[in-house]
Amino acid sequence: MAPANSGRADTFERVMRWVALAWLVVWFPAYARVWGWTNFLHLCDVAVLLSVAGFVFRSPLLLSSQAIGTAALYLAWWVEALTRCLTGRDLTGGLDYMWDARYPLWVRLLSLFHVVLPILLIWAVARRGYERRALALESAIVTALLVVSRFYSSALNLNYAYRDPILHRALGPAPVHLAAILATIIVVGVLPVHVLLTRWCLAPRNRAGLSSA
Repeated sequence: MAPANSGRADTFERVMRWVALAWLVVWFPAYARVWGWTNFLHLCDVAVLLSVAGFVFRSPLLLSSQAIGTAALYLAWWVEALTRCLTGRDLTGGLDYMWDARYPLWVRLLSLFHVVLPILLIWAVARRGYERRALALESAIVTALLVVSRFYSSALNLNYAYRDPILHRALGPAPVHLAAILATIIVVGVLPVHVLLTRWCLAPRNRAGLSSA
């Protein structure tokens, strides 16, 4: 017999599939027109695309990878936005666009996905379980994006591939700088969330694998 909460989980996934598709129809063309196609190489925007795919295809692996990829990254966005609202000062300057009146307000407000998406992802993972393979997948995604970002102009500084967000300087030659940024993202942002979700939201088949090891 199916678990009692199975029907509720299926309903949640069906609802999220349509919500994700509706969001993509609005968000993707708006961002492409206002910010340009290069913007979709940012880690936070790639996370949106992969999360939508995760909800649409009901992929625990994709959802888990983006849960650990967005939690700390988007928390930093929250902190910077709140600091700007309360003090009028920027921590890194990464959110200047949110207060730039040259861009339509409704498009800037679409960036509030930084607040909602990690909550939805953690909720989804809590309901269906966390996939331990997510750490390897997210590490590969971040690595690929950092390498690709290096082929674009240093003026764009995509994903901080040229200059770090705090000191605004290169941390050494390209390989050293990329390795430092990658290590910071994985060790500070991704790994702690992976550990927490592994402990609290491990998928049933992962639990079986652990117990038989």
